[in-house]
This record gives sequence, C-alpha cells and structure tokens, in this order.
Amino acid sequence: MDELLYLIERSIDEAFEHDKYLVNMYSMLKHYKLTGVKTREVLESTTFSHIQSLINDLDEYIQGGQDREHKMLREAYGHLPKPHARKIRKYLNQLVEDTTRYEQERKPGRKKGSKNRKSRYTSK
Repeated sequence: MDELLYLIERSIDEAFEHDKYLVNMYSMLKHYKLTGVKTREVLESTTFSHIQSLINDLDEYIQGGQDREHKMLREAYGHLPKPHARKIRKYLNQLVEDTTRYEQERKPGRKKGSKNRKSRYTSK
C-alpha cells in the first residue's frame, strides 16, 4: 500500500510540475487487487486528506476573491494559470471518485442478480 500511495503522490507532483496526468486510479487499484478494507485505508490516509485539502484550495483559488485567504492562495498558486488549476482539480477529483467507486464495488455481499435465480438443475 505504501508503494501505491507513493505513486499517487508522485503523480500529483507530475500534474503540478509538468501538466502530466499519469495515474488512472481505478485501473491501478484493480492491478494491485486491493480489498475493500485496504481501499478504505487508502481513502483515510494522509495522502488522501492532503488531496482533499488541495482540491479545496484549488476551488478557492479558481473562484478568486479579495479577502486575506484568497490573497494567500494567489500567492501559493499564482504560478498556475487557472485553466491548468482546473485540470489539476479535475484530476484530483477523479482520483478520489475512482477510489471511492472501487471501494464501493469491493464491499462484501451477494453479487447482483444472484438472489431469486433458479438453478438450472431444479424442476420448474
């Protein structure tokens, strides 16, 4: 799991520095074959809390404003043009959405369609 989190952090760095979006989170989770519990741990990790704060900061930066908080955000993200900031925000949102979707699909339980299905070996 540490390797996965490292790759996520590295992909975020690449997005900010070189405008390259390297990770398809859903495919990567499938590749690592994480369980629902492990995926929940990923979602609760400091990496994902950092992603959430980046998303919030980018939202505020894109929205703009004149108060003290927006001035600090302009100072922090001023090197990013707003279209680039929007692409990064979309990428970060996709990382979170893909992880959440994968975690929901990995919950234990019956597969859809298994209930009320008649066996082909029983009489009708």
